[in-house]
Amino acid sequence: MTQTPPVSKRYSEGMATRRQVLGDDHVDRAESAKIDFDAPFQELIVEAAWSHVWSRDQWTRRERSMVTIALLAALGHYDEVAMHVRATANTGATREDIREAMLHVAVYAGVPAANHAIKIVKKTFDEMDAEEAAS
Repeated sequence: MTQTPPVSKRYSEGMATRRQVLGDDHVDRAESAKIDFDAPFQELIVEAAWSHVWSRDQWTRRERSMVTIALLAALGHYDEVAMHVRATANTGATREDIREAMLHVAVYAGVPAANHAIKIVKKTFDEMDAEEAAS
């Protein structure tokens, strides 16, 4: 990565929130994979998603986490579902919260979307449990 994104207030705030939610390991991996081609996209995500939205005070991180997981599941973005399920370790959303979000997905976005997302959530829980047991 040869181009460094401009360090604006939004970027700094967004990066701090991103690290708090997703964890340093995840963010460091994403940052090390960034190249000139996707640097503007990564900057957009940090400023728009992590600063403009996730850094707002109107909802807790727990609430944002539940809504994000439900939306990603409803839209079929299953890799992102897994990533945000892992982030619940930092946001305070519980497994019960995620279960309730999946029930909403089933009713409002369809049973097939919820069914597949639930498979992803269960697999992610199993991985998280195994990692915790190993440490």
